[in-house]
Amino acid sequence: MPRVERAREAMMTTKKILLAVDRSPRADAMAAIVADTARGAHAAVRMLHVATAPSAVHDAEGRVVVYADQETESLTGEGLDYLHALEPHFHDVPVESIVRFGDPVAEILAEAEAFGADLIVVGTAGRSGIGRVLLGSVAERVFGKAPVPVMLLRPTAVAAA
Repeated sequence: MPRVERAREAMMTTKKILLAVDRSPRADAMAAIVADTARGAHAAVRMLHVATAPSAVHDAEGRVVVYADQETESLTGEGLDYLHALEPHFHDVPVESIVRFGDPVAEILAEAEAFGADLIVVGTAGRSGIGRVLLGSVAERVFGKAPVPVMLLRPTAVAAA
């Protein structure tokens, strides 16, 4: 079976899509693409934002001025506000939003498993050459480790959306 036909078939059997977004300018267009995909497949969507795990904040004298749990609560609220701003794209699609903390690859894979996702969607920065080698790619590592299909959205594809 040709690759395009397999991709179409996979999309039609998709019922749960995990969309991982990183607060980049392309997230709005990614949400629109995923909403259209979910609408066509009658799928539910879970949007995920992974943030760096916070630590306590100290002042110049070394006193704790913000505890890690307070920072976690604040970052969770900010992340959810960000994700909720993308929800209008999903006006007729079941969607939920979640914020996790830690390594993006590990958290995306863990959330995909917890949600029972049969498709993971991530954006790629489109780096090449030395930038890609030095910085690595969350999208590339998710693609290599995920037990389900992964849709990679490049900046050029997202810009055209």
